[in-house]
Amino acid sequence: MTNDLPPRPNRAVRTRLLSVIGVVGVGAVLGSLTLWHQQVGDVLGLGADKEPVVSTVSAPAIGAPPATVLVTPTPSRRTTKTPPKTATVPTKQPTKKPTRKATEKPTQVSREESIDGLSPTLKKRLTKAMAAARADGVTLRITSGRRSAAKQQRLLKEAIQRYGSYKAATRWVLPPKYSAHVQGKAVDIGPAAAMAWLDKNGWRYGVCRRYDNEPWHFEALATPGKKCPPREPHAVAKAD
Repeated sequence: MTNDLPPRPNRAVRTRLLSVIGVVGVGAVLGSLTLWHQQVGDVLGLGADKEPVVSTVSAPAIGAPPATVLVTPTPSRRTTKTPPKTATVPTKQPTKKPTRKATEKPTQVSREESIDGLSPTLKKRLTKAMAAARADGVTLRITSGRRSAAKQQRLLKEAIQRYGSYKAATRWVLPPKYSAHVQGKAVDIGPAAAMAWLDKNGWRYGVCRRYDNEPWHFEALATPGKKCPPREPHAVAKAD
């Protein structure tokens, strides 16, 4: 028997086959390296962004670095609408009515401290004396003029409690039916300077001090310009 062997390929075909096998092997190695590098980059976060950034600026030419464009935002200007000018009508200012000044009310004086409750004779004489004293810089003030019978009785009761007896009390306060104050014929004057002035000058106007123990008590006891009668030591209650 004869063994027929296949013909051996020539050298050129064999060289080409080796070249193709080498290229395929190199490509496989490179592909493996590329895949490994990509996986390593994904793990380490070195890979590029998965979503590409799309720029609205036109792409530069190949080979030239992209031009940096600074976009400065323009501030939005708010247009303030100026209100239309309206014709101003001059307003008439209200005329101020003249306000009446509030007249100060005089201090109310009780009837007992007023000259009005006195008898006409004493009132007339005391009015002249007050004017003369005022000219000398002294003010005659009535502390007690005409009194009611009820008040006179109350004062007498208080005096009895104070001095201990009716007789001692009547040296200062007389019963209502004997009191010149109740009749409007007596007046008590204050302060001390006024008492002293009227004691010294009262005779000119017919107003005289009556009691030694009451430097404030005055009555119309003499004719104006005449000497006043001698003073009494104190008041004395008349026997009924």
